[in-house]
Amino acid sequence: MYTIICVGKLKEKYLKEAEGEYLKRLTRLTKVNIVEVCDEKIDESASYNEIEIIKIKEGKNILKHIKQGSYIITLVINGVHLSSYEFSKEIKSLNNNGISNVVFIIGGSLGLSDEIINLSNFKLSLSKMTFPHQMARIILLEQIYRSYKIIKNEPYHK
Repeated sequence: MYTIICVGKLKEKYLKEAEGEYLKRLTRLTKVNIVEVCDEKIDESASYNEIEIIKIKEGKNILKHIKQGSYIITLVINGVHLSSYEFSKEIKSLNNNGISNVVFIIGGSLGLSDEIINLSNFKLSLSKMTFPHQMARIILLEQIYRSYKIIKNEPYHK
């Protein structure tokens, strides 16, 4: 089972549709649960300290949804870059090692607090590019789906 904890909600219709499509595709392959936590309001002129306080608040909301013994993967810019094939090998390895509760964490527009990042068992980067956190959720769902298609040696519907 996978839980994706996200700071913020999907607002755009096209993103909600994409999320729904990948969740539907994944139902025959694995269970994925999406947990949305509130993003904190921030003033555009916020200081570094104010930004850190907001990330800490968001982190505390994230912590409420992490079960003891979860394998935690944070999505961070400076994380490990994996190809889709390498990512599928990681997913398969987790499955083969009996790790059944995997939690992916996607921060808000400010990123994740150090506390959450330090809880990581694995730090993953989707790209050297920066994506909106709502888009990162869709990319992650697509990559989980693609991983299962690779693992099962099934063709990927394009």
